[in-house]
Order: sequence, then structure tokens, then C-alpha cells
Amino acid sequence: MEERRFIHQCTDATALDALLHEHEQNNRPLVAYIGFDCTAPSLHVGSLVQIMILRWFQKCGHKPIVLLGGGTTKIGDPSGKDQSRQLLDEAAIAENMRGIRQVFSIKEDGSGFLRFEEDCHSREGENPAIGHNSGGLNTDAMTVNNADWLDGLNYVEFLRDYGRYFSVNRMLTMESVKQRLDRESHLSFLEFNYMVLQAYDFVELNRRYGCRLQIGGSDQWGNIVMGTKLGDHVTDNDAMDTLIKINQFHQGKSLKELDDSGVSDVIENLENRVTTNQLYGLTTPLLTTASGVKMGKTADGAVWLNADMFSPYDYWQYWRNTGDGDVGRFLRLFTELPMEEINRLEALEGQAINEAKKILATEATALLHGRDAAGEALETARRAFEQGEAAESLPMASISSGELENGSLPAYKLFLLAGLAASGNKARELVRGGGARINDTPVTDENAAIALQEMADAGPVRLSAGKKKHKLVKVV
Repeated sequence: MEERRFIHQCTDATALDALLHEHEQNNRPLVAYIGFDCTAPSLHVGSLVQIMILRWFQKCGHKPIVLLGGGTTKIGDPSGKDQSRQLLDEAAIAENMRGIRQVFSIKEDGSGFLRFEEDCHSREGENPAIGHNSGGLNTDAMTVNNADWLDGLNYVEFLRDYGRYFSVNRMLTMESVKQRLDRESHLSFLEFNYMVLQAYDFVELNRRYGCRLQIGGSDQWGNIVMGTKLGDHVTDNDAMDTLIKINQFHQGKSLKELDDSGVSDVIENLENRVTTNQLYGLTTPLLTTASGVKMGKTADGAVWLNADMFSPYDYWQYWRNTGDGDVGRFLRLFTELPMEEINRLEALEGQAINEAKKILATEATALLHGRDAAGEALETARRAFEQGEAAESLPMASISSGELENGSLPAYKLFLLAGLAASGNKARELVRGGGARINDTPVTDENAAIALQEMADAGPVRLSAGKKKHKLVKVV
């Protein structure tokens, strides 16, 4: 992970490394999780670093948990936001959860990131590191929904049992809170609770599945640390309460009587649990391109990971358009190429670096969409850019005939509806800047009436925004 630059911070890197080594030596997987709230029907490429670290975790013999926030999505994480997130109803959260889940599973074509159990929910109390049938090693990933425990919480009991471990003084210094307060932006009490519930998630996953590590983006560092500390308090108190009860129940009995009843073994196990159940947190760096743009965003919006929201061809193009200074870093993070090959590609200069970008695009697309889709995108790009052909596999945009006036559209609106500009102003700027073309003919007037219906009836209408973004358009 360090060699590929996945790690930003770790609560105790030396101890975590030793723990991983111990588990590998004993052929026992360590359990780790990452949480994803269900705020949209797909994750975007900004989440890909965390997804890749889970993939490597599994490939190295450990067990990942994908925690879907069916419960926490109802609250809304204030991290990185200047205003409250839109609250979603149960149906929207469930639909988003289905879309997000599709990203992870490895499909028949080899696309996807994690191998999952057929039954994602292990029985509570069962060790998830043991294979159910063979008794052997089981590193299959699990999907867990935190609504399973959050929806049933009793508010007063929860405050009494866990509220005492959270310092409001400390919570006010958390970056997600401090940012809102400094800007005098509204922060609801609902959102203020988010970090408490995230910390509790970690404790609950530890209890149910033996999870010892939480991974997240760098903006989650404060929340993750809060979870590790809550785990320390709860473990200590659970064990101590049990020891006190045992002591009260067996008062007056001799040491031999205690040994015969097996209580001494229970006490030893509890004492061991206090010292061997340390929870760990690890964050990945917040990724920006060399030009300072946050990963996952483009001028036209988010780079979604679901194919129905962002086509494999557009995804391939996104990586092909990587800046020269980012090629080596992105090859490390978003492909599984050997480091020797990455070092070779990173050293290329001039026009040769474009070959490295094509390899990056193809490898990254193959992981998400499959090797066939990646190869098709590569070939489409070659035909479109190197031979000037309007390849049939270019992404297709559908425009309703109801949008047309006498079969026509203003030029700027055509590019807007086709998804080649994020707004009407951006579409006008595209035309004014000379970057808009229809069937390779430059468009010079942003308000020119384009006879789209007539053109579409005659054959494919190819729109180009600059040299690298192309779409076919049909009227429906």
C-alpha cells in the first residue's frame, strides 16, 4: 500500500503492520471495512481509491466488508459540505443501495472489484474468517447495511451507554463541524450526530464480525479515530462489567472451585480481549489532479462508476485525458500492473507518454467494465481520432422530439441536451471558442437552428466537443 501511495494516515501503522503479518503467518484473514452512504444511485471515481484498497486487501488474503449506509444516509455526513445534504426517503435509499452494490461484485466478464459470499450476511456470532463448508480460509467480501442496528436503537439507552464517551469539546474541533461554524453555515443537530453513529458502526462491526480496521478518505480521519477510541472504551467496560459480575457471583468460593467451574478461563479470555482487540484506522489521500481538480469531477459533472450513468467509452476517455504529471500516480492506484512496468511507463516522455495514458485507460476500464468493454473503447477511440470515423460504438445521446421546434434546435441547446456541456452558458462558450462540431463541420453560431430531425433521419449525427469528446445523437 505504501509503495502504491494508498496511505495518508494510520492510527498505529507499526502495530497494524505487525497484526497483518501475524494474521498472514497464521493463515487467518483480518477483517476491514469501508462505509459508503447511499446518496446517489452510483459511486463516482472519487471513491475508487478506497475500492481499490479493499480489492488489494482481499487479494492479499484478508476479508473486506462493504458497509452500505442505509441508516446513516438518513442523517447525512456533513464532511466536506457547506450545507445540509438532501434527506432521502426509504425507497430512494434502497434504490441507491442497489445501484452502488453493482459496482463491487466481480461479474462473469471479469469486471468488478470484490468476490462476495453468496449469503452476504453471516450469522451473528459466527467467525466470518472461517469457510462455512470446508473449514478453510474464507476471504469472501460481505455487504452489510448499518440500518440493521441503527434503525432499532433506543435513543435514551444509546445516550446512556455511549454518549458519555463523546466530548462535545472535541466534536466542535472536528473539521466537518469547524468548517461550518467558521463559515457561519447552518449545521443541524441531526448532522452533528453523524460522527457518533459512524463511531458506533465500527464498534458494532467489531462485535458482529471481528472487524479490526476501518478505511476511509482523508476527510474521515476524525470520525475514524473517534470509532477506534469508542472501541477501546466499550471493550474495556464490557470486559470489566463481566469480571465484576463473575466476582460477585462466585464470592466465597475457593480458587480450586473457580478453576473447576472454568471461570478462571473465562477471566483470562476477557483479560486477553481487553489487550488484543485494538481497533485501527487508515485513511487514503484526498486525490486531486496535477492541475488541482478534485478527482471524480469534470466540467460536465461526476464520473460515475455505473455504466448506465457514465458509459465505458466515456470512462476510458476520462483516463486517456490524464495529465502527463498524473500518469505514474494513477497507474499505481488504479491498475494492477507490476511496479516495474509502471516505473517504465512513468519515465516515458513527449508523445510516448500517450501510450502510457492509453494503457492506464484500458487497465482502469477493464477493472470496472471488463476487458472486452475496455478493448472496444480503445478501438473506438482509435477509429474516431486516428481515422476520423464515426464509430457505431460511440456513446449515444437521445433527444426527445418534443424538445425540437419545427425539427430544429439552437446549436448551443443541442450540445447541452447531448450532455457535452454542463450548462447553457458552457454550451455557448464551447461554440464561441470554436470547439463545437457537427459531423466534423465547425459550428460558429451558438443560436443557429440545427435541423436535427432531418439530419438524424439521414444517418448518425456526430457531435464533437473539442478533439476528444464525441457523441452520436438520435431523435426519439
